[in-house]
Amino acid sequence: MAQEPEYVPAAASERPVILVAPRLEDCQPCLKMPEKLAPEETAATVFLDAILAAGGLPLMAPLTEDEGLIARMVEMADGIALPGGQDVSPALWGDDSPYDEALLCPERDAFEARLIKAALAAHRPIFATCRGAQILNVALGGSLCMDVPSFEPVDGMALWRHRPILSDPAHPVEVRAGSLLERALGGFTQVQANSSHHCCVDRLGEGVELVARATDGVPEGIEVPSERFCLGVQWHPEYTWRALPTDFNLWRSFVDAAAEVRAAR
Repeated sequence: MAQEPEYVPAAASERPVILVAPRLEDCQPCLKMPEKLAPEETAATVFLDAILAAGGLPLMAPLTEDEGLIARMVEMADGIALPGGQDVSPALWGDDSPYDEALLCPERDAFEARLIKAALAAHRPIFATCRGAQILNVALGGSLCMDVPSFEPVDGMALWRHRPILSDPAHPVEVRAGSLLERALGGFTQVQANSSHHCCVDRLGEGVELVARATDGVPEGIEVPSERFCLGVQWHPEYTWRALPTDFNLWRSFVDAAAEVRAAR
């Protein structure tokens, strides 16, 4: 069994505050609770644990469209983390093709797009995984491929299995040398990653650069070089940070960037 990484600041008061965008889960009636409950804003324990292990203090944001409240939350935070979840609506980039609305979450789309823009305006470090990376690209004017199984692989390759493998590596990822992602991973230009997605980045948003692909060609990492730390990965390092040092390096690099913001206050 892999030894869990340890990275703890000298005191709890020194931990940078990481604002975590919530997931939104619709609770259906069941035998245990036959009444219809309100939707729940949640966070995966592995996501919060990764931030804690890297030295951060995760605080979950409430979903809201109030731009003043969002700006206040960003002001209080030292870094912003966006997790995976439902698909991003193609309507956000003008695609009106029929799409299964059960796969979408307009509440998250609206909140996260505003949160990303507020975080960039305040120059807060951003780390986004899976859906988070996708909405980061879309919020900056990009688009997505909504069906990875139809993605045309690079010559001589078949597509890797991209869903759902969370607890183990699923395929290699090639990282552009000199990128923020390479530095955040600890200097590696090829890593192993898990995979659980059927959408990925397509047309890049304004200021967004593609810095990693799976060896079959599927986009796996984006960043905004004009920012101190703005990084999105298509995989789920919250599930594998205990086993893969490169994935723990991602969390530590993000929290370190947030700690610099906190120190400069």
